Amino acid sequence: MFTNTKLSKSVRLALAFGAASTLAFAGVASAQDENEEEEQAQQDRPERIQVVGSRIRTDGLDNATPIDIISTEIATEQGLNTLGELLRTSTVASGSNQLISAMSVGSVTAGGAGAESISMRGLGANRTLVLLNGRRAGPAGTRGQVAAFDMNALPVSAVERVEILKDGASSLYGSDAVAGVINIITKRGDESSFNVSMNQPIESGGETFRVNGTIGRSFDRGSLRFVADYNLQSEMKRGDRDHFKCGTRYIFDAQSSTQVDPIDPRTGEFHCNDLPYGMWLWNLSPPNGAPNYTSQITGFDHTGRLREIGIPGYNPTQPGDISAPEGWFPMGYSRESDGWLNSTHPFQEIQTMVPKTEVASLYFQSDYDLTDTVSFYSEFLHSRRETTIHSYRQFWEPFIPAWLGLVDGWDGNVFLDPTAVTDHSGSVTTIDYSRAVLGLEGALGYWNWDVSYQRTLNRGEYFQKVILQDALFMASDAIWGDPCEGFLSPISGRPCYEIDFFTPDYIYGNFDQGTRDFLFDTETGKTIYKQDTLDAYITGDLFDLPAGTLATAVGVSYQTDEIQDTPGEVTLAGNSWGMTSSGITAGRSTTKAVYAEIQAPLLRDLPLIEALDLTASARYTDVSTYGSGDTYKLSANWTIGNGFRIRASRGTSFRSPALFELFLENQTGFFNQNQDPCWAWGERLDGGTLNPIAAANCAADGIPADYSSNYGSATSVTGGGRGLLQAETSVSEGIGLVWSSADNRFAGSIDYYDVIIRNQISNVGGASILSLCYNSENFPNEPFCDQFDRNDGGDAGDNYNITEVRGGYVNVAEQTVRGADVVFTYMDQTPFGALRIRLDHTIQIERAAKQFPTSIPNNVVGRLGSPRHSGTLNIGLTRDSWRYNYAIRYTGKVSNDHLYENGEFGTYRGETVRFVASAPTTLYHTFSLNKEFDSGLDVTFGVNNLFDKKPPKGSPSRATTVGNAMLYSQYDQLGRRVFFNLGYQF
Repeated sequence: MFTNTKLSKSVRLALAFGAASTLAFAGVASAQDENEEEEQAQQDRPERIQVVGSRIRTDGLDNATPIDIISTEIATEQGLNTLGELLRTSTVASGSNQLISAMSVGSVTAGGAGAESISMRGLGANRTLVLLNGRRAGPAGTRGQVAAFDMNALPVSAVERVEILKDGASSLYGSDAVAGVINIITKRGDESSFNVSMNQPIESGGETFRVNGTIGRSFDRGSLRFVADYNLQSEMKRGDRDHFKCGTRYIFDAQSSTQVDPIDPRTGEFHCNDLPYGMWLWNLSPPNGAPNYTSQITGFDHTGRLREIGIPGYNPTQPGDISAPEGWFPMGYSRESDGWLNSTHPFQEIQTMVPKTEVASLYFQSDYDLTDTVSFYSEFLHSRRETTIHSYRQFWEPFIPAWLGLVDGWDGNVFLDPTAVTDHSGSVTTIDYSRAVLGLEGALGYWNWDVSYQRTLNRGEYFQKVILQDALFMASDAIWGDPCEGFLSPISGRPCYEIDFFTPDYIYGNFDQGTRDFLFDTETGKTIYKQDTLDAYITGDLFDLPAGTLATAVGVSYQTDEIQDTPGEVTLAGNSWGMTSSGITAGRSTTKAVYAEIQAPLLRDLPLIEALDLTASARYTDVSTYGSGDTYKLSANWTIGNGFRIRASRGTSFRSPALFELFLENQTGFFNQNQDPCWAWGERLDGGTLNPIAAANCAADGIPADYSSNYGSATSVTGGGRGLLQAETSVSEGIGLVWSSADNRFAGSIDYYDVIIRNQISNVGGASILSLCYNSENFPNEPFCDQFDRNDGGDAGDNYNITEVRGGYVNVAEQTVRGADVVFTYMDQTPFGALRIRLDHTIQIERAAKQFPTSIPNNVVGRLGSPRHSGTLNIGLTRDSWRYNYAIRYTGKVSNDHLYENGEFGTYRGETVRFVASAPTTLYHTFSLNKEFDSGLDVTFGVNNLFDKKPPKGSPSRATTVGNAMLYSQYDQLGRRVFFNLGYQF
C-alpha cells in the first residue's frame, strides 16, 4: 500500500530545509488531511523531517551517522562572539590547530587576512563542507587561495543551531565533504528581539561589542524573518599583553629549573631575541676574509650602555681587518655577546595580535504557500567585513664591499649589508559577501520535492603596504656612482633619492621623509569569486516492506565556480621587495551531478534486533576541469535493545581541485640556499644526515663536498596544475555504540572513525623538488631535475647556488586520521532545578601525512597543536527563570620533544641546555548567569577564562610562539574577560 506524510506548517517553519536535532524533536506530529483514510494512515506514521547526512525525510530519531548539535545558546552562555569561536568548541575542531584571525598576522593565509575557517579532524578547511540551511555556502575571502567559507560572513545572531556530520558525505553533497559536513541552521518563527552584548578583557585590548535586531513574523500562508547585526572586534596589540612582549630564548640549565638565557646589560633582564637589525657583515671565503672577523652581525649602541660597560669593538691591526665607525660593535658571537644583539624594538609593541575587525550583516528569509501543495522560499545574506592589521618587518640592501671605501668609516674584507626595520607593514582587507537563494518545495502525491537556485558572490579588496624594489635597488646603485638625481625609478616612476643606508637612524627605522617617499608605497588587490548552484531532488516512500517502508531520494545538481584574483599593481609588476609576486589568477569550472539515496528497514522485533536499517547513497559527478567519478556510502543502524544501538558506515568522498590550485598564475617566493640537499653534502654524509644516493648525485653534478657559499636567495615559482590535477579521493569508515537509559536520564556514545585521503593535492616546490631530484636513482633523468636552475661555480669558483625553482600543485600526497569521539549526557529534574551535564571528548589515535608515496608517514598526534585528548564539559542548572552555566574546555598535554635526538635537551653555544617544546594539560573555565524576566527582558553575565590562564610558554626555536606564548588555536591569548548580553523579545 502506498502511503504519504505531509509536513505540518509548524514543523516546516521550524526546520525547513535543515537538519533536525534528535534531542529537540523527540515527539511525533500528525498531519491533518481532508481525506479520513489518509488521516488514518498519517496517524500510523511518524512525522517526517530531513536530517543532515540524508536527503530522505525520516522521523529524525536514531541517526545512522554521528551528528553533533551545537545550539547558539552556548555562544550566549560562554561569551562567544562568532561562528568560528562557537565551532572551535566542538571536538572535531579542538584536536587540531585552526585558522583564527591571529594566524593571518604577518603571514599570507588561505582566504586572506582575518579569515576564519574550520578544519574538521585537521584535514583542512577545504575538505570540510559548510552548508547553510542544507545548501552549500560559497567561499569567501581574498587573494588567489579562496576555497572555504569564512565564518565571519554569517552573524551568530541569525543562527539557531549548527549540526556537524562527523563523517564523509560526498555521495549526497558533492565535493569537499571529505572530513564531514557543517550545516548551519538559521532561526525561524515569529519571535522578534533586540540584543546588545560586550566582551571586556581585564587587560585592555581585544574588546568586542555587538548589537543586533531581528524581526520575525508568521502569517496564515507563510513567514519571514529579518536580521541586522553589527559586530566590532577591537585590536589587541602585542604590547597589550606581557606574555607577548619579550621573546627570550627560554632555555634552562640541564640539571635544574634555572633559566640560563643571556642577559641584556641594557636592562639587566634576559635578552629579548625578536627581530634583529644592524649591519650584516659577509666575510670573504678563506684565506681572503677579514682576519678580525668575529660575527656576522654588527650592531649600534643606541643607548650608550654598551660603551659604558666597555664591550670590545673592532681594533684593526692587519690588512683586511674590519674597522667600523664609533658606536658599532660585533654582536652575537658568544653567550655573553648574544645579550648585546639589537633584536627588540618599539615597533613590536604595535604589532597586531588580534586584528580590528568590523562586520555588518543583513539576513532575510521568507517562505510562502503558493497553493496547498507548493511553497516558495527565499534567503538573502549580505555581510561586509573590514580587517585591519599593523605589523613591522626587516628589509635589507645594498650589498657593498667595505674595502672599496664607498662607505665612510667602514673598511675590511667583508661585504656590508645594512638590515633595517620599519613599521611600514600591514594591511586592510574588505570583504563584501552576498548570497541569495530562491526555491520551490512541494508535494506530488506521496512524494516531496525541492528545487532551488543559489548565487554566492564574494568581492574582496586587500590593501597592503609595500617596499618598492626598483627604488631600493636604484638607491643602492647610486652608491656605486650610478645616476640618481633627476632620474625616475624604472617601474614605479618615482624621482630618485640618495639614501644613506649606513646610519644608525636608518637601520633603526627613523627614516627621513625623502627615504619614505621614495621607498614606500601601497597597493590594492581585488578578488571576485562567484558560485551558482541549481539543485533539485525528490523524496518519498516507494513501498512497504515487512519491517517498514522503503524510502528513497533522487536528485540532480549543476554548479559553476569562477574566480578572478588581480593583485595590486606593485605585485603584478614584481616590484614588491621581500614579498611574493604573482599574476592574475582566473578560471572557471562547471560541475554536474546526479545522486540517489535509499533507506531500507531490514528487520524488526527479533531477539537482539529491535530494528536493523540500511541506508545507501551514490553520486556521479562530472567536473569540467578534470573529468568524472562516482562516490558511494553505506550506513547501518542496529537497535539491539535495552537502550543499546550500534551504527556503522563506510563511504567514499572526493574533493575537486580548488580553482586556485588549477589556475594560480606563477607566484614567486624565496628559496633559502641551505635547503639545498647539496649544501655541505660531504659533512652531512659523514654525519649520517644525508642519503648516500643524494651525496653521489651531488658529486656527479660537479658540486664540491664543502660547498656552502650563500650568494642570496633563489626565486621559487609556484603555478597552478590545470590539465594535470585530478580529484582527491577518500574512504571513510566508522562504527559506534550508543546507549540511553530507559528513563532517558543517561545517554552516551563512542564512535570510532578512520579516514584516508589518497591522491591528495600538494604544493610541491623548493626543497621538495631538489630532494626528489637528488635522492632519485634515476638522476639526472628524473623529471624533477628539470624544475630548477643552478649556477656552475661562477668566477669565484664556489657559486653553485640555485637561481630558480619551479613548482606547483600535484596529486602526490596522502593523509590518514583515526580516532574516537565520546559523548556522555545526564539530564534530570532535581530539587535544585533542571540539571543537564554533557561531556564531549575526542581521542586522536593517528593523524599522519605523506607528501609522496615513498615518504614515511608523519604522525602529528601528541605534538604541539595536535593533542591526543581534548574536549568540553558543560553543566547547566535551570531554576525557575534563572539559568546557571559552567563550562570547562580542556586540551591534553602535548610535546615536540620526541622530534629531537636528545629529547628536550640540546646545545646552546656548546653547552647542554633544556628547551621547552611541551605543554601540560590546559583547562579553561567559564561561568555565566542568566535571568529571564516576564517583560521579555533577558540578561546574561559571565566570566570567560575564569582563572586568567595564560598560554603555555615555549622556546621559540622549537615551538610556534609570539614572545614566549605558544600560538596555537587551543590556547587562550586574551586572558580573563567578563561578558554581558542584554536581550529583549517582543
